[in-house]
Amino acid sequence: MDKNEIVDRANGYIRREKDGHFRAEVETLLAAENWKELEDRFYRNLEFGTGGLRGVIGGGYNRMNTLVVKSATQGLATYLKKAFPEKDRAGELSAAIAFDSRHYSEEFAKAAALIFAANGISAWLFSSLRPTPELSFAIRHLGCDTGIVVTASHNPPQYNGYKAYWNNGAQVVSPHDTGIIDEVNAVTDIKEISQEEALERKLLHIIDREIDEPYQAMVKSRLFRPDLIKARAGEVKIVYTPLHGTGARHVEQVLGDLGLQVITVPEQREGNGDFPTVAFPNPEEAAALDLAIRLGKKEKADVVMATDPDADRFGIAIPANLPAAAPQSGGTEPEFVLVSGNQMGVLLADYIFLSLKELGKMPAKPVMVNSIVTTGMQKRVAESWGAECIECLTGFKWIADVMSRCETDGQGRTFVFGTEESYGYLVETEVRDKDGISAAALTAEMTLYWRSKGKSLLDRLNELYVKNGYWQELGISKYFQGPEGPAIMAGIMEQYRAKPPASLGGIAVNKIRDLVRGSGDLPPSDVLQFFLEDGTVVSARPSGTEPKIKFYATCRAGVGAGGLEAARVEAARKLEAIKKDIRAVIGD
Repeated sequence: MDKNEIVDRANGYIRREKDGHFRAEVETLLAAENWKELEDRFYRNLEFGTGGLRGVIGGGYNRMNTLVVKSATQGLATYLKKAFPEKDRAGELSAAIAFDSRHYSEEFAKAAALIFAANGISAWLFSSLRPTPELSFAIRHLGCDTGIVVTASHNPPQYNGYKAYWNNGAQVVSPHDTGIIDEVNAVTDIKEISQEEALERKLLHIIDREIDEPYQAMVKSRLFRPDLIKARAGEVKIVYTPLHGTGARHVEQVLGDLGLQVITVPEQREGNGDFPTVAFPNPEEAAALDLAIRLGKKEKADVVMATDPDADRFGIAIPANLPAAAPQSGGTEPEFVLVSGNQMGVLLADYIFLSLKELGKMPAKPVMVNSIVTTGMQKRVAESWGAECIECLTGFKWIADVMSRCETDGQGRTFVFGTEESYGYLVETEVRDKDGISAAALTAEMTLYWRSKGKSLLDRLNELYVKNGYWQELGISKYFQGPEGPAIMAGIMEQYRAKPPASLGGIAVNKIRDLVRGSGDLPPSDVLQFFLEDGTVVSARPSGTEPKIKFYATCRAGVGAGGLEAARVEAARKLEAIKKDIRAVIGD
């Protein structure tokens, strides 16, 4: 991109951007002739992908700012009116809007709400920060035609994003995803309206308790053993962190209503877009739980819980060296171990199906849905309880898509549980996205249940390993920033396609699945999977929301005479060798 083109695009942005802060950023860069930074901000438009937008906050077309958010919302509004022409009258179409604790989240959400209103679409805007799963719930509860949540999930503080939802409460999929993208890319004029006029015309509605209370009631209704909780709630102490995000309101209220002891990490309780106590506000990162685990040790907690900033992801740490049969008291501080997303999915799947069986509520054709990069152990556990396990692409919108098909395909299948390795779980149908709030409530109940049997969650997990083999997973992410990043990632995928490895980690590749054109029930996606002769599966895919390529490996080691420890050593050895081969291609 030459300097003249950069200047033209930058000046065009300055003329259109009404936010003084973002406009001034670009004006300052132009005055300083900072061509490298300007090129990064203008070499492309921030892509409205199949899940929406995500990018660094700042002025420019390749950044998250008010102009980009308004343009995206105008495109979504235009598509919505074309999708439902019979409702294209003032106020009949409607959208729900939520936002998290990130910088500019509230401003972006209000800007989006007013664009909807200017297009004659009723906007239902939360009064303050709310979790992503509550936005999904609100769409269905209010009967909205679409919805958005302003969030960048667990990304660092310089990021923000925008996720678009359809009238079923799920993120948009085909054909709506590409239809919306086409409209967003075609936007030239943006309709706008003031907040005063939107309120006067009853096109802007502020919501809070009328959604909070039914959402919390729904979460509590999805528990299996309320009587057990009522009788023994005092036996489990929970330390919880919302990681400066949206989760505290609901986790504290729901678990508190159940009588459970919840101690929230004080330094991380309030929403704060700087995320001052963590480098990455992500429960997948051990460092993010450091403060919570320290408090958990001090309080001798039975479980440490965490949700990410928009409270759709959920993670836990549990004591490894204390008895499970009774509440902890006295003695030395416990050592906590992190439970991975795959392990949590195994535990929840086992507990859900076990509970349905014990309580006589198992549907005739129960279904669990998980992503293609999730541990194979989950399928074994589900099938051991007589359930079908259906795989889908990575991303909870695909789990929601399978949910919808189960409801409409006439085969009598009942969705019971959805999960993916990146700490996402869904135990209800009123929400069509991963839900860290309901996962927290069910995990508290599950902890109490296994305590009533004289076991800890680790005890149960080890029992499942002995039965199903020891499974271990590996994840590698490599970032490629800047204008050249997409081409580098495309080159890595092309290299694997042109010259696929005959082995990985010294284990022969038996089968390759390339999803670039789809396969079976799986739609097209830039994903490669290598199935090794020992049952290990290695997957590669560029991220759809970040400039990175991700690799996943899941392998199994049988539990023989050497016990679990020998199986752990064998699985780790395999994964280390596989990681070495992957690093040789993508670099360190």
